[in-house]
Amino acid sequence: MPLIQVGLIDKTGELDPELVQTVAAALNVQVTRDLPQFWPMQATVLALPKNKVPSGVWPVLLVKSLPPGEGGFHLDKHNQPYAEVIATPANEGWTVAASHEVIEMLVDPSGNRLQSSTQIEIKNGQIQDGTGQFEYLVEACDPCEADDYSYTIQGVAVSDFLTPHFYDLNATPGTRYSFNGKLTAPRQILPGGYISWIDQESEEWQQLQYIDPSKPPQIVNLGPATGKSLREWVHTKNRDAGLKTTNVLSLKAPNTQLYKHAKEHRAHLDKIAAKRAKQFERAARR
Repeated sequence: MPLIQVGLIDKTGELDPELVQTVAAALNVQVTRDLPQFWPMQATVLALPKNKVPSGVWPVLLVKSLPPGEGGFHLDKHNQPYAEVIATPANEGWTVAASHEVIEMLVDPSGNRLQSSTQIEIKNGQIQDGTGQFEYLVEACDPCEADDYSYTIQGVAVSDFLTPHFYDLNATPGTRYSFNGKLTAPRQILPGGYISWIDQESEEWQQLQYIDPSKPPQIVNLGPATGKSLREWVHTKNRDAGLKTTNVLSLKAPNTQLYKHAKEHRAHLDKIAAKRAKQFERAARR
């Protein structure tokens, strides 16, 4: 199995370089320790300078701003994946958004992976299984993308992600439908999330949106897909509809308690790291 390299690149020039390094290290733990438990792959994440993208590296670009709704997954002119994430020094929500994009690039590098499973529908404002069958676009973080469902690694908030059991026909005891356990049943969409699929009976793409938790979920028709990447096409549709999706994490970071806890954890880790460095300085002088 080939090793995939993902590069985290601060194009803003405004982020704390030490924080970018820390985030890259946390994402590296996530893709080497957590993700392969459910999605077989070999990958690493590293921080790169803003003016260099080595051959073979899939970049995640941290940028100051994007057109409304734009961002996330793209394919370059050679059909290789890359991602864009809004990141500002004032808001650490970008760490969850970056984790989201890294995971989804690794799970579906082409942006075209589909998984067949039971149809979902909305009845009396509730999401439930129907009797049909859909081909779902595999976007590993979208159903649980809100930062309320994230977890921390080394003081960095990272995204929860679904497991392949998310597409099981029936729920079974003891099964994990997302890594953090926030998804408790197949095809569950948590407040703040969404999912896209093709209805093969109508040949139309549709999307269940629960992006605004203050409003009931809704199903919208996206029409026939065009372009080389289904995922990029879906993101364009979200942009045209004015849906911010993962950009909300970068711009608002609703879960302030999570990021406060993460900062405090990093501060303790930093003190330990500085103290250990002094020990090695003394050893070097002997």
